Amino acid sequence: METGLWAFGVAVVSFAITAVIGKFLIPFLHKLNFGQTILEEGPKWHKNKQGTPTMGGIMFIIGIVIATTAGVLLYAVGHGMDSVSFFVFIGLIYALMNGAIGFIDDYVKVVKKRNLGLTAIQKLVLQFLAAAIYLFLMHLCKDNTQILIPFVNHYVELGFFYYIIMAIALVAIVNAVNLTDGIDGLDGSITFFACLFMMLIANVLGDHTANVLYTAAGAGGCLGFLVWNFHPAKCFMGDTGSLFLGGMVCSMAFAMDMHFMLLLIALTYLLEMLSVVLQVSYFKLTHGKRLFKMSPIHHHFEMCGWSETKIVCVFSAFTAVCGLAALLLVIFGIAMGTPAV
Repeated sequence: METGLWAFGVAVVSFAITAVIGKFLIPFLHKLNFGQTILEEGPKWHKNKQGTPTMGGIMFIIGIVIATTAGVLLYAVGHGMDSVSFFVFIGLIYALMNGAIGFIDDYVKVVKKRNLGLTAIQKLVLQFLAAAIYLFLMHLCKDNTQILIPFVNHYVELGFFYYIIMAIALVAIVNAVNLTDGIDGLDGSITFFACLFMMLIANVLGDHTANVLYTAAGAGGCLGFLVWNFHPAKCFMGDTGSLFLGGMVCSMAFAMDMHFMLLLIALTYLLEMLSVVLQVSYFKLTHGKRLFKMSPIHHHFEMCGWSETKIVCVFSAFTAVCGLAALLLVIFGIAMGTPAV
């Protein structure tokens, strides 16, 4: 009960800070002419979004960081600081590193007035560097290179390969979240449900209060941003926001050693990324034919006539189902005495 009240309070603070900052940030971005450039090959009706302020992710980054930091530290005053609290702060650092990469990318796009930004190689090098720093910091707090296989209560020791596999997984999921940011309200809505169900899982696991507060702040920040990002969007999160969210979602799961359940909760993002991989591969193999009308997959449904609102609702509902499945699997695993994370 007490943890629930703390989580609610942190979520409200994160929501309020994010929503209020948007009131001042959006006019400021307009004044700087920090508007989004729309790709020529994108849906034609997206052209009317040309000039909509980007880098709006700054508002929820500030809200989430302040709410999480204040919530965890204030809770620690009365209950003490545990190892999970350190994992949460390391996770915030990782999310901020990815947000900084996104900011650089957005800044290059805005200044040069073209939708290119950093090259793919530049972005990947920076993302792998951020992942390496994060894994090193986690190693200092928890020298553990094992992965728990769900339901069989068996750990697999990966040794040095743990860091290689996890670095690849981190970069892949962060970029999958980035690819999901393509229509109004989509990334924020999906991430809200991802945070919500990870908060519930953290609460069920017990001894994860700091992570409950972190996930609550993430959910509140996403809702605060959606005040300005629901269709028609008054502001876009940009790579600044989407890469931060990717780092945040990953670090939430890693703080609970929830490697396998992350794949289920992040399934919507991963399917978005898979649609791009399949589209590009099919295009090359068939010398110009397309598997989807457009990728990522949310644009395919747009081209099929779905409204942006319908896509957001369906994709969010799918994420909620995946999150509920993950929660039930964790509860089942605990009940059977075989942890599911």
